[in-house]
Parts: sequence; structure tokens; C-alpha cells
Amino acid sequence: MKSWRAHLRYDPIPPLLASGNDALGYFVRRDLLGEATEPVNSLWALPEARKLTNRQKPDGSFPVPAGKDKHGAIDYPLIETWRQFRYMVEVYGMTKKHPPAERAAEFILSRQTKEGDFRGFLASQYATYYTGAILSLLIQAGYAEDARAEKGIRWLLSMRQDDGAWTVPILTHPFCGKEMYRLTSRFMQPVEPDRSKPFSHNWTGMVLRAFAAHPRYRKIKEAKAAAGLLADRFFQPDVYTSYRSADYWIRFQYPFWWNNLVAALDSVTRIGLGAADPRIGRALQWLSDHQEKDGLWRETYAEPRAQAKETPKTRDARYWVSLAVCRVFRRVHG
Repeated sequence: MKSWRAHLRYDPIPPLLASGNDALGYFVRRDLLGEATEPVNSLWALPEARKLTNRQKPDGSFPVPAGKDKHGAIDYPLIETWRQFRYMVEVYGMTKKHPPAERAAEFILSRQTKEGDFRGFLASQYATYYTGAILSLLIQAGYAEDARAEKGIRWLLSMRQDDGAWTVPILTHPFCGKEMYRLTSRFMQPVEPDRSKPFSHNWTGMVLRAFAAHPRYRKIKEAKAAAGLLADRFFQPDVYTSYRSADYWIRFQYPFWWNNLVAALDSVTRIGLGAADPRIGRALQWLSDHQEKDGLWRETYAEPRAQAKETPKTRDARYWVSLAVCRVFRRVHG
């Protein structure tokens, strides 16, 4: 079998190793080159990691930036803590064995409802997509066998549309803007989904991360079926108006937030779709065709940002996006 790098136009390893980012270099050596590396907790003492955790409050949450708490029914401390927890887990490999990561995880889990989901992103309304994204990080951080993660996964399974995948329940109803605002006010009961409506690939992509991260649940038939539905939608517009444009497939970021081609491939290939699947083949070919001459990938291929001048921040983002792309190629072709 030829190397996974042979499926690319340029070798991405030299530029990734030359990034000067110690955390990135660690994952390149461990995940792409298969080298023996020091324990991942060696990253937790990096100055950048310590700068991140030093901002944490005693209860495990992160302070909400000024001016970001304008909607009284939104749980901004939960949102900000989840946002930073992404970096703790996906950039520095932190787990619950690291006290700051454990405190952040426990703060997030303190917001879990008795049903098993996480609300506050849409006020009191169901947030299937963020529940999946949160659970994926918790599972990576060592909570896979925790009863609270189990409850969350079971809740997600109970919230599927009739077609077998997910959307945001409130979006399945034709509410006008005024009614939507009223329903996302404090103390409103969550709206149950119209399950006859089709799934959303954007929100299914975020939900599936939880199943992909879990060593048991990634193998269940429901996850495999949803992964196939997601792959069917590669490069297509979403069926709902929120994030509808097909351009969102080619707007990348790391740590993962919204659904896009790289994030979706990361999930569906963990769940079991591989090189023999033509949908995976077409997606990987697109990524190979759009690799830059420097061996990396852009942060976005959507206009007009695709033509924007590169900054140190976007350059750093390109390194991490490229690592995520390479992980997929190695998983499929390695």
C-alpha cells in the first residue's frame, strides 16, 4: 500500500514540522508520522497552554468577553467555557487528568439537563448540535464511560428526525422572526421537533462528532446510517435557511466548530466510511486538488475571504486545518 502522502499533490509534513508550534509539532509526529512521543501532558505546561488556563475562573468557567452578554436568556458562561474547552482538548490534548480541564468539564456538565442535553445556546430551546459538539469534547477528555456522557448520547439518539439524522428542533416549524424571538426568551418550554421534516447536514455534522469520538457508539448502526446521510450531502446547500449556502462546506476551522468538509470527514471516517466509498473518494480528491503549493490548505475557499491577505492568525489556522486534513488522509489511506 502506498503512503497516504502519495495521494496528495505536495508533501505536507515539512511545512507542518517547520511551523514553530510545539503543540502542532507533537501531533504531527504522533498522529501523522507514528513516532513515539512523550506523554501528551508535556503539552499542558507550554506557555500558551498555561496562558489559556490562567484565565479560568475558580468554578471552571471562563470569563465572558465584555459586550457579549446582551441576551438575558442565553447562557454565555457555558458558551465561552465550551469555546475555550475546544482549545484545551483539541490543541493541547488536555483530559480530565489535568485539573483545569477537569474543572472546565465539570462546569459544562453542571449545565446538563436531567434529560441529558445542554441548553442555553438557544435559551431554553433544544440545541442538538451543540449537545453533540460538547459531548465530543467531553468524550475526548476522558468521559466516554461517564454516566452523564451516556445520558447525553441516549438523548441525541432520541432526538433524530424520521430520516435518521438531526436538525435543530425549533427550525422544523415555520415560526416568524417575532415568534422565534419570543420562543428563545427566558423560561419558554422547548419546542418539540416536527420529525417528518428532513435532517440538516450542518447540525447533523456537529452531532455526529459525539458518536465519532466514542469508542462504542461510533460502531452502532444509527451512527453509520447518519454518517451515510451526511456524506450524501457533501458540497450541497442545506435544506434549512440557517447556514444554507454550499460555501459552508469549504470554510474550515480548527478546533472544529461549525460543520464543514474537513470536520465532517473527520467524523464519518472514524465511524467507518473509507476509501471504497465514492463519496469519500470525491471529497478527498477535492482536498488534494486544492492543496496549496506550500503543502498546506487555506482556512477558507469561499469568496471573498479566500482572496484576503494572510495574517499571522490565519497562517496559524492554516497549520491546524492542514493537520486535520492530513489526519483524515492517513486514516483512510494509511
